[in-house]
Amino acid sequence: MRLYRIIQKPIVTEKTSSMELSKNCYVFEVDDNATKIDVKKSVLEIYWVEVDSVNMVKTVEKYKNWRKGLQFKRRASKKAYVTLKDKKSKIDFSLTK
Repeated sequence: MRLYRIIQKPIVTEKTSSMELSKNCYVFEVDDNATKIDVKKSVLEIYWVEVDSVNMVKTVEKYKNWRKGLQFKRRASKKAYVTLKDKKSKIDFSLTK
């Protein structure tokens, strides 16, 4: 699998921003077939930072009912929680290789 196709996008919310400051942990939406080793290699290649650990979470597909009988589907995805080795290092999402 190509390293640039593994990480699809970073997830930036209030919760992930507080995790970046307190635990030095970043959240990415990754490909469904990606493994922890693939994510670790791609973060090192793209953002030039050393990774301490990677945790993976699969989100399930959910349906939401809306007014007038409309139904919306939230798609299933896979998220990776990446913790950096050095506490002083940060990932700048505007800079990539």
